[in-house]
Amino acid sequence: MQGLMMDAPLLISSLAEHAAKNHGDREIMSITVDNPQHRYTFKDCFSRVKQLANALDKMGLEHGDRIATMAWNDYRHLECYYGISGAGYICHTINPRLFPEQLIFIINHAEDRWILTDVMFVPLLEAIADKIVGVEGFIVMTDEAHMPETALKNVLCYETLIAKEASDYDWPELDERSASALCYTSGTTGDPKGVLYDHRSTILHAYASVVPDALNMSSQDCVLPVVPLFHVNSWGTPYSAVMVGAKIVYPGPKMGDGETLCDLMNAEEVTLALGVPTVWLALLQYTEKAGKRLESLQRTVIGGAAVTRSMIKEFRDKHDVEVRQGWGMTEMSPLGTCNSIKAGLESLSDDERLDLATKAGRGLFGVQMRIVDDDGNKLPWDGEAYGALQVRGPWVCSDYFKLEGSAGAHTDDGWFDTGDVATIDAEGYMAITDRTKDVIKSGGEWISSIELENVAMDHPAVAEAAVIGLAHPKWTERPLLVVVKAEGQDVGKEEMLAWYQGKVATWCVPNDVVYVDELPHTATGKVKKIELRRQFADYQFPN
Repeated sequence: MQGLMMDAPLLISSLAEHAAKNHGDREIMSITVDNPQHRYTFKDCFSRVKQLANALDKMGLEHGDRIATMAWNDYRHLECYYGISGAGYICHTINPRLFPEQLIFIINHAEDRWILTDVMFVPLLEAIADKIVGVEGFIVMTDEAHMPETALKNVLCYETLIAKEASDYDWPELDERSASALCYTSGTTGDPKGVLYDHRSTILHAYASVVPDALNMSSQDCVLPVVPLFHVNSWGTPYSAVMVGAKIVYPGPKMGDGETLCDLMNAEEVTLALGVPTVWLALLQYTEKAGKRLESLQRTVIGGAAVTRSMIKEFRDKHDVEVRQGWGMTEMSPLGTCNSIKAGLESLSDDERLDLATKAGRGLFGVQMRIVDDDGNKLPWDGEAYGALQVRGPWVCSDYFKLEGSAGAHTDDGWFDTGDVATIDAEGYMAITDRTKDVIKSGGEWISSIELENVAMDHPAVAEAAVIGLAHPKWTERPLLVVVKAEGQDVGKEEMLAWYQGKVATWCVPNDVVYVDELPHTATGKVKKIELRRQFADYQFPN
């Protein structure tokens, strides 16, 4: 026997309608190049969203077509999230920080038909335009007064495009499992892989993320998402903040500026902010130097890289701000865990609370976790056993876009292998202890050690090379290149690092080079990176 409940689909467009009707007066404040203090209401926002949807419907698109965005965190980008997905198309958010070859691959693999772009990314697109010939045109997200001169073909002005459209729109009745958004991993092992979200998974993720033990978000909050809208849906905040009616503050291109972030937080009375450790390091350094305090901020959710004990303590002691560490992945929409105090642990000492806060947190309902050994056997949650971390749930990817199971990221019984090694204690708190793939996480971005090694090996003076990630006070981790010189050859540090220019993104270039006589190897000839990390455990980067 089945229950007698209505079968209403979970659609992103329903969030838009709910917010306009129930939270219409809530404000969205943005910093943009053409308007440094843009303000409007949810009602205004979703009226313009419908104008955008009407415009897209007239462009000869079909449901399921990919429309890309390359933009900062601001109100127009938020409009794209809802206008594209709600109308039945797929919003493909592109990370402009990727290396041009990766951008070309991603755009062509996704088969993007149009790209909406901020003004400052027009030169980047011009440089690769002859390699992305499938793109039919570009929409520059500004007004006519700020339109740039460009060699791009078929260029439209965003404001002009939507101005002539009606603000009424009948949202299509989509299947809730229809694809809604597409985000690519950064290609740490091979080409980037596309994660294709659907309406149902997005709404479920929003429900789960706002609960008290996760983001604890409500209409009483003012939310500052510093995590980019081009990075795994800005951790779901475009949906969760709209769902509950929280005021939203977007920093635009000023996402890494400590002074701007501090001023925004205090002026707009931000209560919740989300970002990677590098961003908060810049913020804390500024507040310390300027003698300022974060007056309204109550909590910050930090993810993308491990959060140091000292950062958690500084937020707490100097600003009375609670740090909630979170963990997740592009493949998980992204939220998997969030760290909050569990009932029964309130009596922990300050030091014990700090130790607990450095863990990734407890799994949200909707994400199942397990750790397994090399043979796939489940390991106990005792805080001691560590193994490969695997997850499953309704907002965890079942496959990668257009790969049809060839990525090998899922187990035979349907779990996603995260590539992380972790422990889980008896209270359910998970902690990442290592990575099964030798990638480096710097400032919240992934860097492929394999890619850096391959570039080094192409140098005629290099016989063998390995790259490891080591602790860095600002970027959490940075790559160290360890080189064995070819017999009879010589190469200096500056020359070796200069070798990377034009071959990888600038921020991926190793911070330093160390020359050794030999590298440690396993019995099968592979470099033992665990041993390398042990050898360089006390190493400190110059400057």
